[in-house]
Amino acid sequence: MTLLQKLPDHLQTILRALETRFIDDGAELALVGGPVRDLLLERPTADLDLTTNATPERIRRLGEVAGAAHSFDIGERFGTIGFVFESEGERPVPVEITTYRAEHYPDESRHPEVTFGASLVADLSRRDFTVNAIAVALPAEELIDPFDGQLDLLQSRIRAVGDPHTRFEEDPLRLLRAARFVGQLGFVVEPQTKAAMIDVAPELDRISRERIYAELTRLLTGPYASHGLKVLLDTGLLTVAMPELAPLAAEAEVERTIHREKDLWEHTLRVVDKSPPRPIVRWAALLHDAAKPLTRSVTADGQIHFFGHERVGAELAASLLRRLTADKATIAAVARIVELHLRPAAYDVDWTDSAVRRLVLEAGDVLEDLLDLTASDITSANERKVKHAQRLMISLRQRIAALEAETAMADLQSPLDGNELMAMFAMPPGRWIADVKDHLRELVIDGELAPGDKEHAAELANAFLNLPG
Repeated sequence: MTLLQKLPDHLQTILRALETRFIDDGAELALVGGPVRDLLLERPTADLDLTTNATPERIRRLGEVAGAAHSFDIGERFGTIGFVFESEGERPVPVEITTYRAEHYPDESRHPEVTFGASLVADLSRRDFTVNAIAVALPAEELIDPFDGQLDLLQSRIRAVGDPHTRFEEDPLRLLRAARFVGQLGFVVEPQTKAAMIDVAPELDRISRERIYAELTRLLTGPYASHGLKVLLDTGLLTVAMPELAPLAAEAEVERTIHREKDLWEHTLRVVDKSPPRPIVRWAALLHDAAKPLTRSVTADGQIHFFGHERVGAELAASLLRRLTADKATIAAVARIVELHLRPAAYDVDWTDSAVRRLVLEAGDVLEDLLDLTASDITSANERKVKHAQRLMISLRQRIAALEAETAMADLQSPLDGNELMAMFAMPPGRWIADVKDHLRELVIDGELAPGDKEHAAELANAFLNLPG
């Protein structure tokens, strides 16, 4: 079996269609970068990344003739044309095809002056890391590896192509890409490459916050996320990319020399790795204790406390994600989870149904993410303590499921809205409406008022306002 025969059948079909059109038209074509790396690592491949000596205009024409559902401009002036191919029973396949490039970075901006080249090897020489600078030239399926990327794959190593300082200074986003590949692949960074990352780390400020956020999210959702985060810490990139975490990074430096029963940084790394690899959960895992260094207090008898760290942490999380231009839904969800992350951990079987309902209502749409984070936040070295906490989390989920089966949580609201209350009592708008609605909602949660029972709600509202019946 050849390397390309390891591709899923529908990707092979797309690749062969492109190969036929390009080769018949006299153009070169090669599979390159991530798909080749993943094939050599026997990892799943879902898309195709190709390079050619054809111009962007010619790429667009040949891709469309090869059967692309549609094309789009990723960066035509940089030589890249994107396509989407559709296969029956499969998800649409993104395909990027880029003209051989020879880039020159005339100043400190991230944007290069691009000239199109004629050599596959020269094109590979401008890429970031050796494991991404391997190509399969078509139609012969010759493996082109001028920088020994296969050896680095065998040794699980991230190494820059050529001079690492030059590679990172050309595009400082590559600093985060190195850490991201560590988080995704579990590799280590080669010493010279790592030393260059330390030197060039301040240059990350040249990169747009949107791209930084995207790379950090990819790192955080990798199977070896804690390894990638350690690279960020060791190279100084953690506080360059996320200055809000400077106090947490300082804690980590202390932890290098002073052993504590529960190191904050190491605990954070364990929680990140244990949590499901969904972006919102992983961001919340990274940030759930980030405000502890800001809220630490020590009592006269030496007891350490972090009063209000969940509230301060929610503000820190929102500030960090806003600065990185995350979407509003993600910002709100992560901040809410951080704010509430101690609540499920306080659960006990003696909780009333009302207390469980309040937790569900307060969590709202982030309930599952919140419970997943809380379950991951159990990192004690005491096995009995861990098992007890795990049993409580299972019990809480079962209680929630049972209560949801009894009544829809969305129905646990005041049976009377503001307009009905104003009409009923002939009173103008005011704070009194919210007070009455909150009172009625609490009675619904406690089971003393049936959802939708407006008549009884009116009587209870009368009593609350001390009005004659």
